[in-house]
Amino acid sequence: MPRTTIRTLAHSEAMHSTLLQPQEWAQLEFSSAEFGDARRTNRLVKVGAALAQCATGTLPQALPEWAELKAAYRLFDNPNVNFEKILGPHWQRTRQSCTEPGEYLFIDDTTALDYSTHRGCADLGQVGNQYGRGLSLHSTLAVRVNAWDLNHCPEVEVVGVIGQRCWARRGPTRRKSKEKWRQRFKRARESQRWTESLSQMPERPEGAIWIYLADRESDIYEALDNCRKRGHEFTIRAQYDRALVEEDRHLFAAVAQAPVLGCFEIEVRERPERAARTAKIELRTVAVELKGVWRPDGVKPPLKLNVVEAREVNPPAGEEPIHWVLLTSLPATRFVEVRRIVARYSKRWLIEEFHKALKSGTNVEKSELETAKRLQALLAVSVVVAVRLLNTKLLARFQPDRPVDVETFGPEAVKVLSTRFGEPLGGWKYGALIIAIARLGGFLARRGDGDPGWITIWRGWKRLMGMVDGILTLKNHVTGTKRCG
Repeated sequence: MPRTTIRTLAHSEAMHSTLLQPQEWAQLEFSSAEFGDARRTNRLVKVGAALAQCATGTLPQALPEWAELKAAYRLFDNPNVNFEKILGPHWQRTRQSCTEPGEYLFIDDTTALDYSTHRGCADLGQVGNQYGRGLSLHSTLAVRVNAWDLNHCPEVEVVGVIGQRCWARRGPTRRKSKEKWRQRFKRARESQRWTESLSQMPERPEGAIWIYLADRESDIYEALDNCRKRGHEFTIRAQYDRALVEEDRHLFAAVAQAPVLGCFEIEVRERPERAARTAKIELRTVAVELKGVWRPDGVKPPLKLNVVEAREVNPPAGEEPIHWVLLTSLPATRFVEVRRIVARYSKRWLIEEFHKALKSGTNVEKSELETAKRLQALLAVSVVVAVRLLNTKLLARFQPDRPVDVETFGPEAVKVLSTRFGEPLGGWKYGALIIAIARLGGFLARRGDGDPGWITIWRGWKRLMGMVDGILTLKNHVTGTKRCG
């Protein structure tokens, strides 16, 4: 069914830069990093361009020349170069982009990077069970809503990452294992990472709408309260059946007893544990006042918010039904308002795709660098590459008819695709371009195949860059021009 949009907004710099050539893209993303020496910044740009062209997760494959590889090792080992300094310019640029008029979703989540098989790496922490070794990464992904279709589904683009925290988790000590819950609240806790990135945002201007989205792990009083204090809207999936003020019932019962506001259908994505399907969802909503919680400095004030329940009706046999209970500050009285709350929350999968792009796309977990510091520096570059990769997939989905700027994308690359697949009627547009790139990576593009996945897009991109490099090498050989860099 063709998408019909009823509202369109301007596009951010992130989407414009997605299909730049690797060197230009790396210059845009990394050239303002400050390490106390311009040579280090220039080296970072070269490493970023190499990983954007060959994101294998291992520096030796991206930088086959020993001199270039050794220079990258020295860069990542330098005490002035770290995770925060590499990503600082990207974070700052993303935060500034979110001050433009429009609606933005800030999606929070944590993932573990597993280096358990890399036994020679020092300073790693605990991941998974007590035997896993690796790094923990908490990210806040900024997503812009560009349009709403007639089914009240948002069309989005990834602006970038507004903040991250990367750490090596230490296993629980014997003393902490016996720690009382009152004692736990008196010290710094890992759970404080939720909404932490919001404190780094500039003052929200008029015309910018910021909505914080998170899964059940973020169902913490402090997360709700921080959003309210900073004037940010929020939608958080409920984990706890909280008590209500002046009512002899709890949260889940209150929303379950509310009348059905309406129904709609939602496309359920395929996952390893379930097949793709179309689910019919019932919506309920109710306004509540949550009781304040106890903390060492006293009982916190109650919170007024809306609760939305999205429950699947008649799920297929053997399939776990969709059931979301969402805590939100957004208006939730009319069907269209509640429908859009659920539609926004359904975009939370983008942070899962981002983590997937980071692990399987850039293959950052395959790196065999010898210290956690070096791994974190490589991870910082790979984070920005993963944003680029994810936006490439979204281009084909939400902007298929947008014309391609041939000079920006590269005349040689367009010539390769035109020679291989023929130039489309009306010229190259993003939808046709991404499909052509994916076909180089093994996508068959048959009727019914749907949109290409980002893995095939990335394989095709690497193959296309290899062909372009061959054309430029041959051209320079014929003309006698020496290539620089």
